[in-house]
Amino acid sequence: MTTARAIVVGDALIDELRDDNGVREFVGGAALNVAVGLSRLGVPATLIAMVGDDEPGSHIRSYLADYGVDLVATTSPLGTARAVSTRTGGGEPEYVFNEASQRRRIRFGDAEQKAMADAAIVVVSCFAFDDAEQTADLAAALAAAGAPVAIDPNPRTGMLHDKDAFVRGFESLATGAALVKVGEDDAALLYGQPLDSLRSRLVDLGVAAVLATEGASGATIEAGDVVVTHPVSTLPGRIVDTMGAGDAAFAATVEAVLDREPSGEDEWAEVLRAAMDVAAATCRFEGALLRTPAALEALDLDRIGT
Repeated sequence: MTTARAIVVGDALIDELRDDNGVREFVGGAALNVAVGLSRLGVPATLIAMVGDDEPGSHIRSYLADYGVDLVATTSPLGTARAVSTRTGGGEPEYVFNEASQRRRIRFGDAEQKAMADAAIVVVSCFAFDDAEQTADLAAALAAAGAPVAIDPNPRTGMLHDKDAFVRGFESLATGAALVKVGEDDAALLYGQPLDSLRSRLVDLGVAAVLATEGASGATIEAGDVVVTHPVSTLPGRIVDTMGAGDAAFAATVEAVLDREPSGEDEWAEVLRAAMDVAAATCRFEGALLRTPAALEALDLDRIGT
């Protein structure tokens, strides 16, 4: 456990899941998932996000308080962001985002800058990098804070307005970052390239460590001369929901970077193994709340997620 505080900047929303079992709602958003995940891993966390002054927003505030995450909120004039995901036949979910999600905007005022000034690391996930003014505001706040930066671009097709602008904004902040997480979908959507090519591009930009998640193939970390790969972890129980697996792996890697400053192949391999274990455990439950393998102990595994 560390006393160093992580500041997470990005999205907070309500995930509305629709499938053959009906409709359910979860507090979510990639940045929120990472902030809560860090808190569950023993890292004090503050979330900077846009939240509506409405009933869904009150659910988000209560959820964060339950998990010990501080919130510095920009009030959304359009209400709380919402993502509706429809899953049919066991396939990948299709997402529809409301207007608040599509027109997200975070204020970087005194409260936000003060929180970032006290950070041991600033984590950015699912940010509007295609908004040049927002990106410039964030860049100025990061420069003033001077803390290491970890980024997951996490582009969403329903929230992406200008792909080229998003890439420019993302890369301007990723240059020299301590950690960047990217996945196969990110590489395809933003660059039209394989994940390995994007990983190499980020290394060339001076990213200290790149976490490249490859879905069912596991993940790779490249840090300097070190390249380690780990398959999806095998844990008891069936996979119930893959939502949040990437956020869980990212949070676990951020925690390791912050707590242990890994170096060398053995240490990075252990970091990746632990991140894959956390991601696999998270997939054994419905929703995106980070779980560790310990959560699977002494449970009726056939009933998880039902």
